Amino acid sequence: MNSELKALALFLSGAALVQALPAQHEALTLAFPECTFVRKDCYPTPAQAAQAEALAGGKLPGLWYVAYEAWKDGKLQGVAFFDTHRVRTENETAMVAVGQDGRLRRVEVVAFREPPDYAPKAAWLGQFQGRALDGELTLKRAIRPLSGATLTANALLDASRRGLALWKVYYG
Repeated sequence: MNSELKALALFLSGAALVQALPAQHEALTLAFPECTFVRKDCYPTPAQAAQAEALAGGKLPGLWYVAYEAWKDGKLQGVAFFDTHRVRTENETAMVAVGQDGRLRRVEVVAFREPPDYAPKAAWLGQFQGRALDGELTLKRAIRPLSGATLTANALLDASRRGLALWKVYYG
């Protein structure tokens, strides 16, 4: 295969991956089926930001977050945060959905700008489900490393910890 065909194949495989990612509303519905969503802007005070950073074990990348509350039959089912962060040289956006029990309900990548080889598979993301914000929520403990994509794994782990910490500060 000549280099032009290889480049076209790589481009098309990357385009297919981007197309396979769920849109924001699809990701919300995957995490909270049959719910309605209410968008809430969150502006942590310095004390709230410090608390979230201590819980997450790292810095918050900003002081504005949007929470999507999931409601069903008049009861709050959980909250999702969309976390945009740099992986290696490009950005990724992940939805971190937290149930009312304070455990991860779903982690879903909705935008990934790195090469497709570094993207996490659904099965790998599935290991986040049911996890709480504790000492086990780390690579090589509750979360298996992502072979060949350590930066992606760390970025998603950090985003998950931030989402759980924000949930605890605002809803826990």
